[in-house]
Amino acid sequence: MAEPILDIRGLRTVFRIRGGEVTAVADLDLAIGPSETVALVGESGSGKSVTGLSIMGLLPGKVGRVAEGSILFRGKDGTRRDLATLDGEARRRIRGNDIGMVFQEPMTSLNPVFTIGDQIAEPVRIHLGQGRRDALSTAVGLLESVGIPDPKRRAGQHPHELSGGMRQRATIAMALACDPTLLLADEPTTALDVTIQAQILDLLRRLQDERGMAVLFVTHNLGVVAEIAHRVAVMYAGRIVETGPVREVFRHPRHPYTIGLLGSVPKLGEATRLKAAGLKLATIPGTVPGLAAMPQGCAFAPRCAHAVDACRAAVPAPAEVGPGHTSRCIRWQEL
Repeated sequence: MAEPILDIRGLRTVFRIRGGEVTAVADLDLAIGPSETVALVGESGSGKSVTGLSIMGLLPGKVGRVAEGSILFRGKDGTRRDLATLDGEARRRIRGNDIGMVFQEPMTSLNPVFTIGDQIAEPVRIHLGQGRRDALSTAVGLLESVGIPDPKRRAGQHPHELSGGMRQRATIAMALACDPTLLLADEPTTALDVTIQAQILDLLRRLQDERGMAVLFVTHNLGVVAEIAHRVAVMYAGRIVETGPVREVFRHPRHPYTIGLLGSVPKLGEATRLKAAGLKLATIPGTVPGLAAMPQGCAFAPRCAHAVDACRAAVPAPAEVGPGHTSRCIRWQEL
């Protein structure tokens, strides 16, 4: 792989609670190359969004912080910086300029009192120094590039006047306004119906091909992962438990959690067949542990049918199970 755009090493993110701190992300290593899409997948509460917020420097300042590790990022000028060591002003110069972010729910990330055009124009004015008229013209062009019809009229409207799909396209236009080298997409299709979801995925693929961006795509939808990603990192209880090329991980999963996730995906016609046989869809028993009640050893052990005493004794180290394919499971050869 070419020199990574993003190279995270040993990241640990903590949150302050009454009586101490809890770890939300632990020992996380992740690299993304130019024009590559890496999907970060897992159940709610696994640490996916916290990872994105750690990269962006958007953790709540009084309670969240990056405690260990480095977040090496190569920007437009080719300079590598450790985002974990930058102060707030340096982060702001990168955020929205070199790194764009698409949030999960556009109605909470768009300001309801400003027009779509003004909101897209804002990063253009701040980072590229364009005047208001030129920035608004740029915003109209961006709306057109993401497939919004009649972009000039839409630029003058407020978020509530647009459909869900158009709002998400507008947030993508905002994230791409300054031509970033890295795009963080935090479940950008979750609130959309399947038709609009497919359109948004096609749009992101096209824009990535045109601009050569690296993309970190956060999702819990394995169908989306198969559709858009080159590599996948499966996350559980704050740790990446398996990572590798999408096709390899999906065909030959080597962690019980990954196997459980893949087995929980319903297949066409399966529900009817199972109902006729008196069976139910496969599920993973139990829930993701709370940050303040993390079990010793492998965090997945309480939910794992393959767990043995050694699993509960220590956190498994990543094992190389194939070319570019790793698993945090001591029994991966038996799966």
